[in-house]
Amino acid sequence: MSTLSRVINSKNSLPILDCFLFEVSNGQLSITASDSENVMKTTIQLDECDGNGNFAVPNRIILDAVRELAEQPLSIEFTPENYTIKIVYQNGVYHFNAQSAEEYPKTTPITEGATVITIDSSVLGDNLSRCLFATAQDELRPVMNGIYFDLTPESLAIVASDGHKLVRNKLLNIHNEMPATFILPKKPAGILKNILSKDGGDVIIKFDGRNAEISFADGFLSCRLIEGRYPNYNSVIPQNNPNRVTIDRKSLLGALRRVLPFASDSSQLIRFHIEGGKLELSSEDIDFATSAKESVTCEYIGTPMSIGFKGSSLSEILSNLESEEVIVELADPSRAGIIVPGTQEENTDVLMLIMPMLLND
Repeated sequence: MSTLSRVINSKNSLPILDCFLFEVSNGQLSITASDSENVMKTTIQLDECDGNGNFAVPNRIILDAVRELAEQPLSIEFTPENYTIKIVYQNGVYHFNAQSAEEYPKTTPITEGATVITIDSSVLGDNLSRCLFATAQDELRPVMNGIYFDLTPESLAIVASDGHKLVRNKLLNIHNEMPATFILPKKPAGILKNILSKDGGDVIIKFDGRNAEISFADGFLSCRLIEGRYPNYNSVIPQNNPNRVTIDRKSLLGALRRVLPFASDSSQLIRFHIEGGKLELSSEDIDFATSAKESVTCEYIGTPMSIGFKGSSLSEILSNLESEEVIVELADPSRAGIIVPGTQEENTDVLMLIMPMLLND
């Protein structure tokens, strides 16, 4: 229920959505939570059961009631005549009221002919974690607020961008003869990221033009998709980047975090000067007369260059990569920088992009 409660909004358009839906059938208890756009369901095997039925339970009451209990058997008695619930535990008993399950909204099943993707749960969880930080919060372009799944005959690309930074994960072992796409909203993506098992197991995603159904080991999530056309993300990725920096990720991240507090709060501009085997990071805030400068050793192939990046965005990118080394590919100070892991995992192609900032030389 703690996991399911992440679906429920603090304020709901329908009062019944403040409740969990309990459905007892064939010795199993199914618990459902919904905010009308996202529906999540899990099933628990019951030790004992003397009938079938359904009812709605206020989420805060039952969560607070059982959260503080130690691991122990619970006996739940529901009386349909007056919609009362009695929970008996080792040293006590709770009494509270339920509501009719008839008012609980029904989920619309996916249409026939939906596209199906099967993906390992740990792989999907890692990809969602890598993408979420790069999604936008843009009321004018809602398509940018979600994670874009682009299924092609070559691969499945999982993409997020806010216009200043971009993440593209390619899974080369997942493909489909018929191209298909969908945009997963941020809320269900965040829920999935936190609950998907790291131990593996398949996740099955069925989607059509409006909805997606995601089945995983511990349950089921149905969500409404973001409708609209996602921008052509491949067109903003520079293809010819002759300047190439190979550097220890943690060393660069540490230097960046030390230099960033001395940058202007409004711009967070960090200047990078790369020459020979040295990368120099510098920042300054003219209004407060502060500045910082630090050098990090690196391998560099290319011409000497100065380029500016937003420090907080670059820090997020480096924090969401896991490799020991990163490769930074640059064309010139006016074009986006590409950041990729020093070593790619099998069947994956991870790429992150950051737009440059103007330097006032």
